[in-house]
Amino acid sequence: MKDRLFYIAKEEEIKKGKTTDIYFIRTVDILRKEGFDDIKVWAEITTSGLPYNFTWGVLAGTREVINLFKNVDATLYLMREGTIFKPYDDYGVRVPIGYIVGKYTSFAIYETPLLGLLSQATGVATYAAHLRYHARDKILLAFGARRMHPAISPMIDYAAYIAGFDGVSSVLSAEILGIKPMGTMPHSLIILFGDQRDAWRAFDRHVDEDVPRIALIDTFADEKIEAILATETLGKKLHGVRLDTPGSRRGDIGAIIREIRWELDLRGYNHVKIFLSGGVDIDTVKKLSKYPIDGYGIGASLSNAKIVDFSLDIVEVEDTPLSKRGKYSGAKQVYRCIDCYKYIVKPINEALERCPSCGGEMESLISNVSEGDETYDNEDINALRKYVKTQLNKIWQLGWGD
Repeated sequence: MKDRLFYIAKEEEIKKGKTTDIYFIRTVDILRKEGFDDIKVWAEITTSGLPYNFTWGVLAGTREVINLFKNVDATLYLMREGTIFKPYDDYGVRVPIGYIVGKYTSFAIYETPLLGLLSQATGVATYAAHLRYHARDKILLAFGARRMHPAISPMIDYAAYIAGFDGVSSVLSAEILGIKPMGTMPHSLIILFGDQRDAWRAFDRHVDEDVPRIALIDTFADEKIEAILATETLGKKLHGVRLDTPGSRRGDIGAIIREIRWELDLRGYNHVKIFLSGGVDIDTVKKLSKYPIDGYGIGASLSNAKIVDFSLDIVEVEDTPLSKRGKYSGAKQVYRCIDCYKYIVKPINEALERCPSCGGEMESLISNVSEGDETYDNEDINALRKYVKTQLNKIWQLGWGD
C-alpha cells in the first residue's frame, strides 16, 4: 500500500496484465522456452448458464475489453455491446459471445482481466435489463453506489444505464455518462432539522428549481400522514414522495402504496408520483407490477447482481479444430433471426441467410472489433440504450419471460 490509498489496480497495471492469474504467466514462459511461441489459436468466450435461472442476458463490458486489447498482437471478435444473448442456441449448442485470434502467448496473460471485465458488467446489465423488462415504463434509478467499492461504481451504473435504468445517483457516474445525477434526500437531512416539514421547505429553498421536489415520507410518522403533510407543505411544487420504509415497519407495502395513492388523489394531487426504495429487488418489482407505483430506487440488489460466469477456451489450433471435453471445437458465428429471435450457431464457414423456422433474415452477431469500428468502440450512450430497448421490446412482443 506504499504507493496507493485504496486496494485497486491502476489502469496501466491492468493493461500490462498484472492482474492476471500467475499460472498464465508461467504458461507463457514455458511455451516460449519450449518453442511454442508462434502457435496461432482461436479462443472463444462462452458461458454455461445465467444467474437467477435467467434464459437471456445483456452483454456489457466489451468496450473495456476493446481498450484492454489495444496494442495487443491479436484480433478481437465480439458481439455488440448491449446485445441480448442466450447461453445456448435453439439447438443446444453453446453460444460464443466473442473470440480472440492470434498467437496464444501474445494474449494469454489477458484472460483473467478479460473475463473479469465481461463477467461483472454483463451480470449487472442482465439484472438491470430484467428489472426493466418487468417494470416496463416505470422509473428505475440506480442507488447502489454505497453498496459497492467506489472504484467500480461508474462501471456498475454504466451497465445499469445502458440496460434501461433512467438515472444514477452517483455524481461521478453521472458525469461519465453525460447526464445529471438523480436522487431525493437522505433521512439525515430530516433528522437534523427535527421536523420533516422544515427539511422539505429548506430543500425547496436551496436546491435548483430543475430538481424535482420529491419528499422522503417515512422518517418520523406514518407514510400516509407524511404524504399528506408533504402536499400541505410544498403544495403543487411537490413532484413525488419516496418510501424507504424499514423492513420492521413495512408489512404489506403494496397496500401502503395504494393507500397513499388514494389520499393524494383525493386531495387533487394526482400528478404526485410514488417511489419506493430500500431492499427493492426483482421479486419486489414483479410483485408490485400492478400497484400504483411510479418508480424504484434500487441499490444493493443491483450492485450485488450475480456475475455471468464466462470462460475462455481454445477451440482451434493452427486452423485445426481442437478443444477440451465439454466444448464444441472450431471457429463459429452466431446468427439471430431478426423476426423471431431464433439463435443458431454455425461453423465460421457456413453462412446462414434465412431462418429455418420463420424464413426471416438472419443477422450475424459477432464482428471484428480490433479495427476501431466506432459502432462498437465509441458508440454514443444513447444509441446503446436505444439498441437494448429495441431488443427488450422485441422479446416482450415475443412473450419471452425470465
